[in-house]
Amino acid sequence: MTDNKTSASETPFEADFNGLPAFDVLCPADQRLPYVFNSPHSGRQYSKDFLASSRLDENSIRRSEDAYVDDLFAHVVPLGAPLLRAHFPRAYLDVNREPYELDPKMFDGRLPTYANIRSIRVAGGLGTVAKIVSENHEIYRHRLPVEEALNRVEEIYKPYHTTLRRLLAQTHVTFGYAVLIDCHSMPSSVKCQTTDTRPDFVLGDRYGTSCNSDLTDFAYSILKNLGFNVSRNKPYAGGFITEHYGRPASGLHALQIEINRGLYMDETTHQPSVGFGDLFNALREFARELTSMPDAALPADSIAAE
Repeated sequence: MTDNKTSASETPFEADFNGLPAFDVLCPADQRLPYVFNSPHSGRQYSKDFLASSRLDENSIRRSEDAYVDDLFAHVVPLGAPLLRAHFPRAYLDVNREPYELDPKMFDGRLPTYANIRSIRVAGGLGTVAKIVSENHEIYRHRLPVEEALNRVEEIYKPYHTTLRRLLAQTHVTFGYAVLIDCHSMPSSVKCQTTDTRPDFVLGDRYGTSCNSDLTDFAYSILKNLGFNVSRNKPYAGGFITEHYGRPASGLHALQIEINRGLYMDETTHQPSVGFGDLFNALREFARELTSMPDAALPADSIAAE
């Protein structure tokens, strides 16, 4: 049997991702592992309309993109785990935020009263509909109609999270617990806050609250044994997805992994580098070892939670 792909339906408003759905799921023919992999920021389909609304060129707007992270984890599908991946770019919509973290200064029209307009991420220009990419480069030429932001949430954000919840629920029912690996990348300039070194990987478990510590320990030791410099929770402890879905006491574990982009791509041209193949092979070994973690390593009450 071959692996399957399921897609989100085309959105009814203007969103166009160059003929691709907003996101899709790469499904193994038979899910053999209690793992779900998620790549929410690797989307790289920029429509002509979106680019026309931006003051940035096609290269500059990609600075916040986790380029090729979905490709780096494609090996998990034949291993027996589903991979949810975005085709829409992070600059267009960020599903690793609350659904309505929105900056009222970006829009013409009034946001709903339940919008979170004062979060630290909104203040930094990185809300659900971002104002900037990378180092304070503003995205839009003009204010957007407020309906545009709300449509993106309704037609893409909510279906994306519905799909992620379904994958985790199905996995939990099948195996008694579920592990979400939330896959991201980070600029090569990022340094650990305490040691001033540049990590190859940062593992984020919300300081032990989003997954069992044995899982984080195991992932850390695998990457260290593969020769990588690994940091835990600094400078990235995990975002909305890790915090929202990680409920270890209920048998739902969420671990965020950040990969140094300098390992596999040219950050100026956004093209894969000669290191891509080596990193792909290393991550394949990492995934094989991580998913071999015995059930007994997780708390018994978590496994029995269902």
